[in-house]
Amino acid sequence: MKTLNISNNAPYSDTQRAWLTGFFAGMHSHMLQSASANQTANARVINILYGTQTGTSESVAHDAANAAKTYGLNPIVKSMDELEIADMAAMEYLLIITSTYGEGQMPDNAQMLWDAATSEEAPLFENTNYSILALGDTSYDLFCQAGIDWDQRLEALGATRIYQRIDCDVDFEDPAENWISSVIPLMSDGSAINLIDNESPVSNKPLYSRKNPFPATMTLNKVVTAEHSSKETRHYEISIAGSGLSYEAGDALCVIPTNCPELVDAIIKAIGCNGDENEPFNGELMRLRDTLQSNFEIKLPSKELIEEIAKRSGNQVLNELLASNDKDKLSDYLWGRDSLDLLLENPKIEFSAAEFIALLKPLQHRAYSIASSGKMHPENVHLTIASVRYKSQGREHKGVCSTYLADLVGESTKVKVFFTPNKSFRVPEDDSLPMIMVGPGTGIAPFRAFLQEREFRKSSGQNWLFFGDRNAETDFIYQDELNAMQKNGVLNRLDLAFSRDQQEKIYVQDKMRENGAEIFAWLEQGGSFFVCGDAYRMAKDVDKALHDMISQYGNKSVDEAVDYVNQLKKEKRYVRDVY
Repeated sequence: MKTLNISNNAPYSDTQRAWLTGFFAGMHSHMLQSASANQTANARVINILYGTQTGTSESVAHDAANAAKTYGLNPIVKSMDELEIADMAAMEYLLIITSTYGEGQMPDNAQMLWDAATSEEAPLFENTNYSILALGDTSYDLFCQAGIDWDQRLEALGATRIYQRIDCDVDFEDPAENWISSVIPLMSDGSAINLIDNESPVSNKPLYSRKNPFPATMTLNKVVTAEHSSKETRHYEISIAGSGLSYEAGDALCVIPTNCPELVDAIIKAIGCNGDENEPFNGELMRLRDTLQSNFEIKLPSKELIEEIAKRSGNQVLNELLASNDKDKLSDYLWGRDSLDLLLENPKIEFSAAEFIALLKPLQHRAYSIASSGKMHPENVHLTIASVRYKSQGREHKGVCSTYLADLVGESTKVKVFFTPNKSFRVPEDDSLPMIMVGPGTGIAPFRAFLQEREFRKSSGQNWLFFGDRNAETDFIYQDELNAMQKNGVLNRLDLAFSRDQQEKIYVQDKMRENGAEIFAWLEQGGSFFVCGDAYRMAKDVDKALHDMISQYGNKSVDEAVDYVNQLKKEKRYVRDVY
């Protein structure tokens, strides 16, 4: 076979030489793509399912997929609400990554699949090899319960555990990475040879993260409730100019706070230290005062700290509560108490600096729903946060992050932040479709962003907001903005529920019921239904009202209404951002 010479000495013009070079480069690229496509088609498929409430599990799922590609595997990543139980049972290689929501519950996007998996009609998983990564928080009693439940149920249905379940606390990155690096090789048959695509990044990890936050500047800190309100809600604006970061309406901004200096000093005194003790942290010696202020959770007592205080003090009430294993009674006892309260109630006990630090959990970021559209405000992030302040056990208490932002951040203070995407909680892609939003109190935050997004996109779809709080005179935050949005046609309907403005309390779910027929009509038109706010009461009451209205105005049985709502969830038309 002759070799075609297209060197500079070959008898071709510059134009011919350029064309031929491009032609053969294109052929080479096409051959590589074809080889890669053939490899992918022949590679072993592993299915990676995620259950998530805020997006973290989804991010880890994609990390696992990137790792799988390096082993020549063909990973398929799906949300748990994107498939039926029969599809799941047919999977030969399966990874589940799930968080736990509320008090040991499945995340919203995992609930329907879990219901199907636990039904009497659930299929067997006898040909399934699986492993589970569970994300959780040890400050909750039912730590990683969703992952535990899936693990036990799959085993009961005949699946084979190919690698042990890993339960991650809030510092999940390292154990998640270890799980991925351990389980992915077990999924590989060792026969595939990976073709590396040098033009595509292996990972889409953001530049800034929890371990590498962006030092942002707060440009506005404004109280938006009236002076004589029973609450203190503030509007913040934080500049991300120059960061290269971007965000979407529906995402969360995570803030890494520092502890209140007065609380730090009080705890140091209560444990019998002076604050100048040097203790190691991340390979360096730090003063106890400095490390408590920046690195450890000192307000919410860990289980280990509670148990050690009970043991050292001999406190009969606390010891009996722990011995009884009655979680509800212990929770009632701890309600309103923080670490300092427990120390002050047992003044005879002391801790060395090292002993005390060993009983603490790392200080964690707080995630806040963003109250602005990234398209309308690309260099600023708006937040709507209620400052937590209350009196208990004879002393004033303050929320860690809410009062850090309110009281401690000044013009020269850099706020450590990073974004958490929430790809499910998004304005509908179709700008013509209607949107119903239920967001009382600070739950209005993402819907202020949604409305800004709709305005920026000049969307034709109708927008309906249910908002409420305690009193209209003092707690109607963003009133002027909402009125302006009504006038310019961005906000088509606004229903208000101020619970304490009349003798009988009125809530957003009551306003929903008053408009049930029209809500159902909007849903029938392809509308989306969003909820943001309190998970334990409001979101449950709103969910019940939604089911009742669909049953009543859709002429459906209770079971048919459940099916209707489940279909909304599958279509990402009923989505919640609740906490």
